Amino acid sequence: MSDHPHEDDRPDPLDGFDELVEAETTRDPDLAVIEAGSRTLRTQGGQPQAEVPGRPEDPEVDRALREVETELAGRWGETKLEPSVSRISALMDLLGEPQRAYPSIHITGTNGKTSTARMIEALLGAFELRTGRYTSPHVQSITERISLDGAPISAEGFIETYRDITPYVEMVDAAQEYRLSFFEVLTGMAYAAFADAPVDVAVVEVGMGGSWDATNVIDGDVAVITPIALDHTDRLGGTPAEIAGEKSGIIKQDATVILAQQPVDAAQVLLKKAVEVDATVAREGLEFGVVARQVAVGGQLLTLRGLGGEYPEVYLPLHGAYQAHNAAVALAAVEAFFGVGAQRAQPLDIDTVRKAFAAVSSPGRLEVVRRSPTVVLDAAHNPAGAEATAEAVREAFDFTRLIGVVGASADKNVRGLLEAFEPIFAEVVVTQNSTPRAMDADELAAIAVEVFGEERVQVEPRLPDALEAAITLAEEEGEFAGGGVLVTGSVITVGEARLLLGKG
Repeated sequence: MSDHPHEDDRPDPLDGFDELVEAETTRDPDLAVIEAGSRTLRTQGGQPQAEVPGRPEDPEVDRALREVETELAGRWGETKLEPSVSRISALMDLLGEPQRAYPSIHITGTNGKTSTARMIEALLGAFELRTGRYTSPHVQSITERISLDGAPISAEGFIETYRDITPYVEMVDAAQEYRLSFFEVLTGMAYAAFADAPVDVAVVEVGMGGSWDATNVIDGDVAVITPIALDHTDRLGGTPAEIAGEKSGIIKQDATVILAQQPVDAAQVLLKKAVEVDATVAREGLEFGVVARQVAVGGQLLTLRGLGGEYPEVYLPLHGAYQAHNAAVALAAVEAFFGVGAQRAQPLDIDTVRKAFAAVSSPGRLEVVRRSPTVVLDAAHNPAGAEATAEAVREAFDFTRLIGVVGASADKNVRGLLEAFEPIFAEVVVTQNSTPRAMDADELAAIAVEVFGEERVQVEPRLPDALEAAITLAEEEGEFAGGGVLVTGSVITVGEARLLLGKG
């Protein structure tokens, strides 16, 4: 006997959708904390996604990987760009167009791209598809950027892929005005590794922008646009609409576009591009969205509205309303990939969806790495991301005194970042990570003093000293009190803190 209700008994798909639209528009749901239930859901989940890899244990492999890292570091970094896909196109041509060997889901936006990509990967894997995922930047290991079947490529596989494409890279370098950049070579490696595996589907995160991003030599069957905000304004534009114009470049002819909630001017640009290329659009808050959300032990319990229907009691082991919205976007993207809402009307198997989401992880995104006091890592690096993180911290943690450790990049809107965190930080310890892009700790401190006041700011240029100082301040609350530490401001700062705190 079919488990599906009789056609006449099925609820009207529009029932309650006015409430959904309102909830998605205001993003201020009435939250209720549940005391139990999520533990059972979590233990019934699938295998958790792989953790961040550390250095290879084999000294020879580690040496070879360091050689590759050094060679890549000798190229243009990710912040030095020449807006063109000519070099990556030439490399793909020499490699035999590996990016055409599999369908793909292409993801751009300002915040939430990596978490959304990991959720899409988990869902596709749960439906027994072999996946390749390309994301950036990495938290600790460069091998994180290329994943196969939900796990980072092995160090040996990374080295082999690099050596395999090196002769072709050198040919392109010799023929072009500029050598291939660090990111372009990594993109070529990812596409080659996916074809060699081979994968059933690639999940590809844009590095920056869209139109001229190195990843944009694929024609994604599904284009995903996560929320757009102001970031990289010197390269992408000074308004959401200008940034959307650049990011709309991933929307290809006849594709399906999954739009997270956007500023109105950005949405207009994206929808216009979709019309121009005959793409089909699904919008968060209209065609799909978060119907209900409850804080749960270790995460949240969701009811999601997908393109094919409702998915109740979905446990997501990540904190924050923004992660719930990322989950809705990821679900819609996978539904679109499978043709739900177009070729088929039925939703995806609910048990498989639940299993996939219950296994999701997102290192460096509100990740708890220590207790007593609790130390949380979050890679927020722009004001919009910081605001979402601050809201999630208020909701998910009962800190009575939260100490911030902030190390940011010099090219970011650091004042806006600090202003977003000011209401939740009792004190802030400013520091800097080890990269040349890092803002000088004293320069960061001068801005922090203007935002927090001198008495709430401490300067520790070395990250290990900053972590020690913050933990000491948090411990002043006492062993059984609610002191905590949030390390944030940059993916690099979070990655280095993660290593210092024994993760990886």
